[in-house]
Amino acid sequence: MTSLDTQKNDARWQQQWEDAGIFRAGTPDASRPKAYILDMFPYPSGAGLHVGHPEGYTATDILSRFRRMQGWNVLHPMGWDAFGLPAENYAIKTGVHPAKTTAAAIATFKRQIRAIGLSYDWSREISTADPSYYRWTQWIFLRLFERGLAYQADVPINWCPSCRTGIANEEVHNGGCERCGTTVERRAMRQWMLRITRYADRLVDDLDGVDWPDSTLSMQRNWIGRSPGAEIDFASPAGPIKVFTTRPDTVFGTTYLVLAPEHPLVEALTTSAQKAAVEDYRQQARRKSDLERTDLAKEKTGVFTGTHATNPATGQPVPVWIADYVLTGYGTGAIMAVPAHDTRDHAFAKKFGLPIIEVVKGGRDVQEEAFTEEGVATGSPPIDGLPTAEAKKKIIPWLEQKGAGKAAVSYRLRDWVFSRQRYWGEPIPIIHCKGACGGPVAVPEEQLPVMLPDVERYEPTGTGESPLAAIRSWVETKCPKCGGPGERETDTMPNWAGSCWYFLRFIDPKNERAPFDPELVKAWMPVDVYIGGAEHAVLHLLYARFWHKFLYDLGLLSVKEPFLKLRHQGMVLAYSYQDERGAYHPYDSVDFSTDPPTLKGGGKLVAQIEKMSKSRGNVVNPEEVIQKYGADGLRLYEMFMGDFEEAKPWDVRAIQGVARFLSRAWRIVDEWEPAKAPTEDTHLRLRHATIKAVGERIESFKFNTAISALMEYSSALGQGATRADLETFVLLLCPFAPHLAEAAWERLGNKPFASTQPWPTYDAALTVNETLEVAVQVNGKLRGTFVVPRDSDEALLQQRALELEAVKRHIEGKSVRRVIVVKGRLVNVVV
Repeated sequence: MTSLDTQKNDARWQQQWEDAGIFRAGTPDASRPKAYILDMFPYPSGAGLHVGHPEGYTATDILSRFRRMQGWNVLHPMGWDAFGLPAENYAIKTGVHPAKTTAAAIATFKRQIRAIGLSYDWSREISTADPSYYRWTQWIFLRLFERGLAYQADVPINWCPSCRTGIANEEVHNGGCERCGTTVERRAMRQWMLRITRYADRLVDDLDGVDWPDSTLSMQRNWIGRSPGAEIDFASPAGPIKVFTTRPDTVFGTTYLVLAPEHPLVEALTTSAQKAAVEDYRQQARRKSDLERTDLAKEKTGVFTGTHATNPATGQPVPVWIADYVLTGYGTGAIMAVPAHDTRDHAFAKKFGLPIIEVVKGGRDVQEEAFTEEGVATGSPPIDGLPTAEAKKKIIPWLEQKGAGKAAVSYRLRDWVFSRQRYWGEPIPIIHCKGACGGPVAVPEEQLPVMLPDVERYEPTGTGESPLAAIRSWVETKCPKCGGPGERETDTMPNWAGSCWYFLRFIDPKNERAPFDPELVKAWMPVDVYIGGAEHAVLHLLYARFWHKFLYDLGLLSVKEPFLKLRHQGMVLAYSYQDERGAYHPYDSVDFSTDPPTLKGGGKLVAQIEKMSKSRGNVVNPEEVIQKYGADGLRLYEMFMGDFEEAKPWDVRAIQGVARFLSRAWRIVDEWEPAKAPTEDTHLRLRHATIKAVGERIESFKFNTAISALMEYSSALGQGATRADLETFVLLLCPFAPHLAEAAWERLGNKPFASTQPWPTYDAALTVNETLEVAVQVNGKLRGTFVVPRDSDEALLQQRALELEAVKRHIEGKSVRRVIVVKGRLVNVVV
């Protein structure tokens, strides 16, 4: 037997695949089905990959190879999400230009990805930081601008003091910046905005047509937050105060109003006696994030404006307060407080001694606790006695007749803050005319791309201006409309801009006349399978869907949704090892030959499963795994760890079992001699059952159980195999361990490539075993099994069960009350 040198074998086949171009997508045609299989392209960092990254890439690669062998035309590209804050902050820290650090990171990522043997069509590689790409990102922005979907506004934004830039609501987590964790501040600044709210209904409704995880669908719907209800007017000395409510049936129970501190009517409503208190409260609210303000657990705060409004249902005066738990970003920025039937309103009313009036009966003392469920209307003359659902419907026409309200829909979704006050991003292609035009003017299409200037210093100003503002030679220009003086927009686009449409550019990456050819896009879209982390369940997916729908409205696309099927890979965790003092020890100081592992040189260790971290010593470098076990060892273990969509731990011991399987697979082929092969096809049924099982499990992302089926098949082949057995085994193994499969295919005397061979087919009749194993229980406890012909009747199953020695022992001296037979599965003897 000759052992397989995985390093040389991996390099050999990777080079041959590239030279032959076997993974390049073909020209779309109707003669064969297409499969557009896509990974969420990575942001390349200097740290490179760890073993968590290739999990999703390996899954899409297996599916891509499988589809090609089935005869499908497969598009499986890769590129780089290259703009963004991490590269710029690293450049500021090191003094190396972000273009250089990004290029170096891309080179590292690409080398590591290629070493895994992933079957990408590298002829379509793109980078969002390449001017030939962001030219078209700017082109799309200008189309948005022309149609009024891109505009400037003075808005309160989330300001990160550390990153020194504005960030979108979606980039704030637990009150801090998603990227660095620093607590954000609220600042009013002039920003570029995109009217994503125009697409709110479509962004909700079109989710019904996609195959996505339920949790992701819920997150999208909740973020958009579509809420049907009513808009009701409360008269006040400063004019009508419009409130939005999802429970218009409770309007008779309104005992006070609450406005957001930023509400435009606050100053007009505030009396001179309350002015100081109100202004102080507003200043405090500006220093809080939206999350802090709406935290249900925190103590309610607020200030009375000194003014009353009129409840349109009762005609009674109700005090107007401001409180930070009301936001301008939801509804109208004002609420009608019904403390009897809202938990927050109840807490507020109890604290400040405001009335609590029951208007929905529910068998609860509302003075002590709010009743928030549906019930029966009371104390509300037009709807008394009606259940909540009917009361909601009837009260709105009643309000409309009084001229006090109307049906309305509110959304949690706000327009997208699109400006970033940083250097490393796509320049916004706008010139601010200082002459006759006097406003923002689009850069002419023939002048795209607006290139980032090459600068030595790119630190953010911290004043709200981009570093580009200091480069006067770049900023100062002429207005393309009137020829007068103008200044370029100095804010840049967020990193999300490039990822909003990259999946379309992959289809036509070299097009210099347009972002893509609509006919090519029509042939390839939608993306059939999209794989990426669940952390993108809101941000990237929402933004990409918005841009896609906009391009659909322009007539450039033929499908309404970009991603037909979406799956999230589970997080790859890892074992960490601590000594008795709690100190972490890296893997190279752990002796894994003992059970449990111990410290080299002696010493007990405690193992636990945690996130990978350098501080815990449990980061696993894929290049080190490849060096030890080969690319196929890494690929196979990535898929064998557990269910694809569940979190699972990387175990440096368990991968050895996968390595042994691959060694055994090679040995079976390498030692096979045609002259000694069995003449009888003893594995016929197992072969056909395995073909069926592996194919179905790839389709359903059950990669771990597909590998288990291959392991069972190889064990049988070790006892003797025909050529049909071995060739089938090698082809089934090919998507998972392609380097070994290619070598084994060649060893069997075949010409390259195994990767281009047809996927084995099966006869459905041969996948059904002629026999079956039946479990036998006594009083529900398993006592044994037996094998019988598949078509055995219940009488035979009962007879065989009672003949088992283990069953006889457990029923001896007892009376059998009944025997329950579940045909084909089990027999339960009840005594």
